[in-house]
Amino acid sequence: MHSIKSYTAHKISRSTVSVDNNQTGSTVSVDNSVDRDQISRLTVPVDNNKTNKMSIDRQIWQHENFDRIIRNEEEFFEKMNYILNNPVKSGLVDKPGKYKWLYYIGGKMEDGATIIVDDKKKSEDACPTIHFNDTDYAKAMVSYLAFIVSRIPDVNSNLCHWNSIWEIISNTFARQALPMNWDFIENNVFAQKGYSFYNILKSILSIFKTINIDNNSKKNVLQYSASNLSYADNYFDAVFTDPPYYDNVPYSYLSDFFYVWLKRTVGDLYPELFSTPLTPKSKEIVAYTNNRSWEEAKALFEENLKKAFQEIYRVLKPDGIATIVYTHKSTSGWETLINSLLDSGLVVTASWPVDTEMRARLRARESAALASSIYFVTRKIKRNETGWYNKVKEEIKKHIYQKLERLWQEGISGADYFIAAIGLSIEVFGKYEKVMDYEGNIIRADKLLDFVREIVTDYAVRQILHNGIAGELSPLTRFYLLWRWTYKEAKVHFDDARKLAQSTGIDLAKEWNKGFIRKEKEFIKVLGPQERRLKELEESNELIDVLHRVLILWKEGKREEMKKILATTEYGNKDSFYRVAQAVSETLLMDSGEKRLIDGFLSGKEKLLDEIKNKDKQEEIFKKN
Repeated sequence: MHSIKSYTAHKISRSTVSVDNNQTGSTVSVDNSVDRDQISRLTVPVDNNKTNKMSIDRQIWQHENFDRIIRNEEEFFEKMNYILNNPVKSGLVDKPGKYKWLYYIGGKMEDGATIIVDDKKKSEDACPTIHFNDTDYAKAMVSYLAFIVSRIPDVNSNLCHWNSIWEIISNTFARQALPMNWDFIENNVFAQKGYSFYNILKSILSIFKTINIDNNSKKNVLQYSASNLSYADNYFDAVFTDPPYYDNVPYSYLSDFFYVWLKRTVGDLYPELFSTPLTPKSKEIVAYTNNRSWEEAKALFEENLKKAFQEIYRVLKPDGIATIVYTHKSTSGWETLINSLLDSGLVVTASWPVDTEMRARLRARESAALASSIYFVTRKIKRNETGWYNKVKEEIKKHIYQKLERLWQEGISGADYFIAAIGLSIEVFGKYEKVMDYEGNIIRADKLLDFVREIVTDYAVRQILHNGIAGELSPLTRFYLLWRWTYKEAKVHFDDARKLAQSTGIDLAKEWNKGFIRKEKEFIKVLGPQERRLKELEESNELIDVLHRVLILWKEGKREEMKKILATTEYGNKDSFYRVAQAVSETLLMDSGEKRLIDGFLSGKEKLLDEIKNKDKQEEIFKKN
């Protein structure tokens, strides 16, 4: 209220009164173009003797003892009616819309819109509706305000809890899933802190500072089906897309949480977007298994993703560029993307892994979650007709080896390292319209991924062991070491575990539930020493089993028994034993229980080696005597 008074008084004063300051004194003149009778009725007398500054003899607004706080809608309309109808009751105008000063905003707003009053309502006390004569601007403004309504439920559901670290209420969607919550907190949406109405509005308004409103260059945001774009052939210079990550995120189901509120607030402004009760799902390019089998879901995803990529190819200009962002931890997820990309005609000319997730996030500790996404740079260029698989494999191996060292130096590791290698292989594989073996079979993504995994496995094991002893290790030890490097201590779907095992030369089905490999429903878990029992390790001479047995004895303080096992298995004097232990430790997170056991054991390595050597000497002397 104070701001309105100050602003309008300033405008009225400047329009009606001018003050001439000179050395002899001050004169006050009134603009004769303004109705003096209106000015007289508009202003109130002021005693200049009570002020320390020069002013005209009449004041624009009356003084108020206190501000008015609007507490409800009824009171809001009461004050609004009072303000709007005041000029009419004072006899200044016959309609509120004709009153110059109340609606005066300096001609036009910055965007070109002017405020007018809709006075078609019959009742004299009814509040006129203020709106913009620029309908596009009004529509945009209402849409932004509707975001507040749709976001407030995110911090007002019974899945919200109190975040004691930041002293705010958490939101419902901390990530792309609904968490389990044992208790919830009720939010004050009008608070000054946290996700309140005020702060949500503040964040939305901050966006306008970055928007350059230029009526001469209108921007359009349009919604189309990715598999049926309404653009002519060879239309775009470039396309950037981040397609759905297979079955990672149920996008439309999560969107329903906000959709129902937006439908009620701005649904009438966008009837084409809110015509259904909930978000449409039948044509969504996601591998949903609702009402269909897993194979059907996979086939549907691959087919529709191929159509979307083919549309990108169609609308791109010759030699146009398309950047595609993708990631998925499963082999099947990558198979569908690669096959869809190869069938589209787009040629991958470069690929880069980019960190898009926090490595320390909770999900990264509980599962084989990735930290990187792959950015594929593709072009609409002519491809070679046919590549022969044996030659293409050699070309891929040469290309990957040139890049793997650089990725290693840049700190790419684990599952992200494999994913980066996939991108590198497609740069070669995708240059051909088709790749065939000498028997005439067309090679698809599954064969390509198996080959890439073999290359990366061999390279990674040698790097993990610092180019030493890799050839001395058994397949099971290689598998254990590579698993810890790739997946840490996470459970992994059987199919991905099987393919990793295959690349190290073991048949997973023959090994699970015998030693450190455990099958839990459709998942595979690799056990650490803290999850195993001494009794099940007594008969094994496998390096990893011996290491686990030694670590358990070290933890229990059975040093003599530990030295005896190292001596009888002959691992105590083998450098490979300690290097594998060190390599496993380096792959694990700092708070890993297995890592703490290994580091504790290795901290006494030198003393242990001396004791084993002395014991061997004593035994030799005893045998001679």
